[in-house]
Amino acid sequence: MPENLAYDYDQYEDEPDYELIGGEKFFMAAAAPRISHGTIVGKLYFTFTNYIIKNNIEAAVFGDNTDVYLSDEYHCKPDLSVICNHKLIENDKYIDGVPDLIIEVLSESTMKNDLGVKKDAYEKHGVKEYWIVDPWSQRVDVYLLADGKFTSGGIYKVHNEDTELKNEIKVSIFEDLTIDLRTIFKRWFEH
Repeated sequence: MPENLAYDYDQYEDEPDYELIGGEKFFMAAAAPRISHGTIVGKLYFTFTNYIIKNNIEAAVFGDNTDVYLSDEYHCKPDLSVICNHKLIENDKYIDGVPDLIIEVLSESTMKNDLGVKKDAYEKHGVKEYWIVDPWSQRVDVYLLADGKFTSGGIYKVHNEDTELKNEIKVSIFEDLTIDLRTIFKRWFEH
């Protein structure tokens, strides 16, 4: 971990969780996320992990509360991170560098940051693919990095009438992975 980071595991052990974006602290919500938030993150985690294991791909998936150190002034805790470079996790405490894909599931307490300062930070540091998942509208906005800027990789939505919106997301960092949103947004006990 870089020496000049504001966050130090030992020094701030009793301090509330926060993310550091542009050197500014953004404290994490004290309340636990909604069950739907955790369910979506869990299903995405399972889908990516299952794909990686089944296809013997050198990659790893990390969920909530895994620290990601993009740089000295930027560290965050995305809802989901996928990395394809094992050197980023050699220290076994945090991801030291830029994940290939980051997913944020919107919640009332973090939505503004996920759509604003965190999206800008992910773009600035070169995250190849960024998803913003809206659990209320069952929509996913995908951003792909091109020439250092995020461009739209598509808008995906469950049960839509608009023919331009799709139910399945083609994951750009993996050659043949497509995720069906109907399974990700399916309610807890639906079959």
